[in-house]
Amino acid sequence: MSVRRSVIAGTGGYLPERVVTNEELARRVDTSDEWIVARTGIRQRHVAAKDELTSDLALHAAEAALVAAGRRAGEIDGILLATTTPDLTFPASATRVQAELGMTRGFAFDLQAVCSGFIFALAQADALIRSGMSERLLVIGAETFSRILDWEDRTTCVLFGDGAGAVVLEAGEGAGTPADRGVLSARLHSDGRQAELLKTDGGPSSTGTVGKVRMLGREVFRHAVTNLATVMEETLADVGVSTDEIDWVIPHQANRRILDGTARKLGIDPGRVIVTVDRHANTSAASVPLALDVAVRDGRVAPGNLLLLEAMGGGFTWGACLVRM
Repeated sequence: MSVRRSVIAGTGGYLPERVVTNEELARRVDTSDEWIVARTGIRQRHVAAKDELTSDLALHAAEAALVAAGRRAGEIDGILLATTTPDLTFPASATRVQAELGMTRGFAFDLQAVCSGFIFALAQADALIRSGMSERLLVIGAETFSRILDWEDRTTCVLFGDGAGAVVLEAGEGAGTPADRGVLSARLHSDGRQAELLKTDGGPSSTGTVGKVRMLGREVFRHAVTNLATVMEETLADVGVSTDEIDWVIPHQANRRILDGTARKLGIDPGRVIVTVDRHANTSAASVPLALDVAVRDGRVAPGNLLLLEAMGGGFTWGACLVRM
């Protein structure tokens, strides 16, 4: 008996033109290239121009994903945009992307789970397709995180960058086995008790401002390695596959030490982990789809590959998706 699956038909990514190196940051705050690389693995990040909005980045990534999938905007049933840095408090930035694409049907909404946003959005889109409610969706992660950074705080301003990534997800058929193409499993978690460890110090309802990012890095690192390893194991167990069967892990690009620590905890060869944090820094909800697009376009990720996507963000939120391309 066949089962309905949601298949990634195309990927897209976009990075702003401006590149900010560690050396440039070292002229602004008390830091150095050696200090940043040793603690994070980051060498540079992209920063949006003053007139570039999150929806602009999302639009570029969406257009690239549509081209890769061989689809027109009019064939899309809906847009799910994961972002922590929307253009406006409302309306949803996804609706601007919808308008700019020329879509006159379907739906568009934003989803906020910070750095885990794309994983949460992908799981939601998978559920919409598997239920029969949608046939084809655009799932986007896009951020202008530079807008909520305190550029005098060296512990946070060196970590983040701007960018967008997108996938076209469409209905397919499978046999209900791990050999099927598409999203095979998704697991999502959150724990509001840890909110003080990674947050902004403002918001529309509290201060009337967007606030700036505040983080207790050591505690976040400890939770990240444990939570990510656990949710990845849960996702694999759902389908009955082992880490040895994974072709590529595509993680949230927060910190090279977190990537390495999680891989060690699961016994995964670091050579099977897609790493873009050195060039992109942490682009929050955009980091997983951006890394996926990079690996698809350079040929590392190929049709039939089994991918494990994972992320953790403020809230805390964390999750993972097992996907066969």
